Amino acid sequence: MLGRLKPWILRVTVATALPRTKLRALPVAVQPAPRRAAPRSQAPGSLKCFLGVFKMEMAEVTGMSMKRGSQAVEDNDSVTSAEEAKRQKVSECSLTKGQDRAENDCPPSGGHVPGLPRAVSVEENQQNADAQVEEEEEGEEDGLSEDGEEEEETESFADMMKHGLTELDVGITKFVSSHQGFSGILKERYSDFVVHEIGKDGQISHLDDLSVPVDEEDPSEDVFTVLTAEEKQRLEELQLFKNKETSVAIEVIEDTKEKRTVIHQAIKSLFPGLETKTEDREGKKYIVAYHAAGKKALAKVRTAADPRKHSWPKSRGSYCHFVLYKENKDTMDAINVLSKYLRVKPNIFSYMGTKDKRAITVQEIAVLKITAQRLAHLNKCLMNFKLGNFSYQKNPLKLGELQGNHFTVVLRNITGTNDQVQQAMNSLKEIGFINYYGMQRFGTTAVPTYQVGRAILQNSWTEVMDLILKPRSGAEKGYLVKCREEWAKTKDPAAALRKLPVKRCVEGQLLRGLSKYGMKNIVSAFGIIPRNNRLMYIHSYQSYVWNNMVSKRIEEYGLRPVPGDLVLKGATATYIEEGDVNSYSIHDVVMPLPGFDVIYPKHKISEAYREMLMADNLDIDNMRHKIRDYSLSGAYRKIIIRPQNVSWEVVAYDDPKIPLFNTDVDNLEGKPPPVFASEGKYRALKMDFSLPPSTYATMAIREVLKMDTSIKNQTQLNTTWLR
Repeated sequence: MLGRLKPWILRVTVATALPRTKLRALPVAVQPAPRRAAPRSQAPGSLKCFLGVFKMEMAEVTGMSMKRGSQAVEDNDSVTSAEEAKRQKVSECSLTKGQDRAENDCPPSGGHVPGLPRAVSVEENQQNADAQVEEEEEGEEDGLSEDGEEEEETESFADMMKHGLTELDVGITKFVSSHQGFSGILKERYSDFVVHEIGKDGQISHLDDLSVPVDEEDPSEDVFTVLTAEEKQRLEELQLFKNKETSVAIEVIEDTKEKRTVIHQAIKSLFPGLETKTEDREGKKYIVAYHAAGKKALAKVRTAADPRKHSWPKSRGSYCHFVLYKENKDTMDAINVLSKYLRVKPNIFSYMGTKDKRAITVQEIAVLKITAQRLAHLNKCLMNFKLGNFSYQKNPLKLGELQGNHFTVVLRNITGTNDQVQQAMNSLKEIGFINYYGMQRFGTTAVPTYQVGRAILQNSWTEVMDLILKPRSGAEKGYLVKCREEWAKTKDPAAALRKLPVKRCVEGQLLRGLSKYGMKNIVSAFGIIPRNNRLMYIHSYQSYVWNNMVSKRIEEYGLRPVPGDLVLKGATATYIEEGDVNSYSIHDVVMPLPGFDVIYPKHKISEAYREMLMADNLDIDNMRHKIRDYSLSGAYRKIIIRPQNVSWEVVAYDDPKIPLFNTDVDNLEGKPPPVFASEGKYRALKMDFSLPPSTYATMAIREVLKMDTSIKNQTQLNTTWLR
């Protein structure tokens, strides 16, 4: 089994849920989810508990409790809510990660939001800005810095999160099923949440073959071991122009033609951009590495994804496709790790969708002109990763090409009876769940991302700047708090930027833009932020509107199609007429995300859209923005999703640490599947289901357990942040 990282635990559970064994986590107060639309008052009822955060041993993993009338601590795919809470303490910035990376991939996102390390993406119009800060970013490792680590928090985590969002705040108010909810623990181990990508051919991706395609043109395995660590270090510094050397000479100790050939191949394959030649020096043979065309050649290799065309066989497809199995890493972090080990730029990788961190995930990746041999060698170097199922193909992968994801989820320590579980799962299988955008779409601090999106659409650029940079309540890294305080005091972007040891977050990028373009050109300053990340804000606003409108639609008309509803015929939305109502089901009904290229329902909800946007000083009839990037064309989204391939079983177990199913790596290693006793201390619900792209698995789990998934409600009462 792959090694486990040392995660932090952020987990809730009612006091009676766990036996009095080794301390694993402390409980947290929770509140029931509303069963129907209600005013913005807080739902009654709570359990006085505590939230514990601990660094655990390698075998330990984080968990959360999903209790009847309680709140889920974590969400999936973009980094879950609990993980977000942890990241507020240890990451470089302030808001949730990959908000659009919904549990079943939101392909257009790939993005970064305030509070997190820079996403792996091709950053448009960023070359000049990137060049300016490349030097200052060299020392930043994975978005973390030693600065500010010693700071102590004076507020409890509950105090910091009390300004966060609830489901009610973002329009998530309804359930479709009538069964009674029950308790369960989601992600007690991150291996309790497994995601397998469903490819464009409809097949579920599995890692089941570690062999490397035979290719006579591949160099021998010796290329990975022939160079010493010191030689690799010198070659890397030469490749990246980090020293004054113009060449690096490597003595051939055992001088044979074969040995020299291996060294030539090793340098050229491991350090793209370097050329080699053989020289005689004082009777000894040396392999001399050098730059053939100076920094221009390196720039081409690093940014244009054009590694050594002459060394790639013409008969071989340019892209090596492989299946990536990863544990406790999101897709973009994983790409960063792979590119670092391969010494290439991240933008030579492509994929169909991004996957969550707090899970085990399996997906297809493509990389330009990197051999399967080199990729397979990483299996010897990396923990929590496995690469396999290699093939060479002509084309890369494209975002959105996937058909969805298949989920295997374990809810541990469930309290529901077998009848309750049966009712809940039958409802999920037959009816489905409301296709809400999940909580991670909207951020976790006192400044929701949809507010920034609304200000962009209003063309209120001073407000955009203020929302991103102003001080706010909530859990944030100490140096980011100081940066905000400096900004509030001086409005000097350079002075505020100096407070940030990590400058790749959105706040740092915006401050850098303000330093470059000045306070009177906020639009250009904001444009320094990568495009996908900027669009994340307005997509968040669209999602906010959509959630609210869907709740109104279900409250007004229930779970049946009515005249004036919208359905899709191909890609075109049409109205349901009076005589056609019986030809459709609620699963056919779609509702629009606001934009200039959509139509709205022909019933009360149309006016509700208009009123909501009017209250936000927006004109529903004019969603074009004077800056083209921020013009919203709109889209349609099904209001009810019925998962496919739904299956489940309730199993008994005694040890909370044991895995309850085999992963792909377990199967590769020949591990037998777990055997369950007929009775045990605990019961777990193991669920399997498939979802289409851009849907949230936590919204499906919310429907099963009847619970609120906001982090605010998880931590409101008597919670304590423990170092």
